Amino acid sequence: MAPSDVITWLRDTDPALRWQVERDLLDAPPEQWQATRARISQEGYGAALLAHQDPTTGLWAGGAFFPAGFLEDPASRELPGQPWTATTWSLTTLREWGMDAAPLIARDTVAKLAEHARWEFDASLPYWGGEADVCINAMTLSNGLWLGADVESLVDWFCEHRMDEGGWNCEWENGSTRASFHSTLNALRALHDHERRTGGTDASREVQRAGEEYLLQRNLTRRLSSGEIVGPWVDHFLYPPRHIYTALRALDHFREVDRRDSRMQEAVQMVQDAQQADGTWLQQHVLPGEVWFEIDVGVGQPSPWLTMQALRVLRWWNQD
Repeated sequence: MAPSDVITWLRDTDPALRWQVERDLLDAPPEQWQATRARISQEGYGAALLAHQDPTTGLWAGGAFFPAGFLEDPASRELPGQPWTATTWSLTTLREWGMDAAPLIARDTVAKLAEHARWEFDASLPYWGGEADVCINAMTLSNGLWLGADVESLVDWFCEHRMDEGGWNCEWENGSTRASFHSTLNALRALHDHERRTGGTDASREVQRAGEEYLLQRNLTRRLSSGEIVGPWVDHFLYPPRHIYTALRALDHFREVDRRDSRMQEAVQMVQDAQQADGTWLQQHVLPGEVWFEIDVGVGQPSPWLTMQALRVLRWWNQD
């Protein structure tokens, strides 16, 4: 495949991906990409995932973060990875694809989950109030904003749970006082969703900027203490990423907030270096675990999702 054919290849995909190609790579008029985006709930991946929602409870797989009965089943401990089929993951996937929330609102999803969803961590906690995990609460905040739930208490939670060095860590409850790249990026994405939809609060904007600075001080790639690459996952690009940090995913956040900074250059170089001779980017890792259906390709194959994301990040970075 020659680079000149990449866009044609990307356009021949599911509406969940195609509309982003039209908007972010082709500068198509809004009426074109909006029409494509409107098809997400009607066909392809979006319609298939919507079909797995329980019409009575609003749940996917019978659970909030894990499928019903998963934690109680001894066989679960032998699996190579957790399932990605439960409610929080399914909602997050639909939202990140850009699906209009209207079909879920018409199903009264917010109220049904408030009644039927219980956090496996602590069943006494209301679903839309979140629980103790930074990444789970980040998804819940973004999903709630998307669906019109009252999730403002989670904004306060993020302000209260930021680490002294500027980021967040899902292991705070286990005593960790050091921030995590993974947790921090997920928190930042949710806080940006809040700012974009509501304008944010003084406190939420302050902690978001501090979290971004935490990553920038580390060039999006390295430990501040030693200067070493923070982990092999930094340039192991994957889709879907779930909760995993990569340089590409971090750059896509900074693209969203439109904040270019010279300290991102190493991360940008990682993305550039991963481009293949045919203009595509390869799937470099796949998280194990049960899924409703496969969304992207296997390891070592050209990934339409990663190629689209990388091309739009580089386009943004290289703009005048």
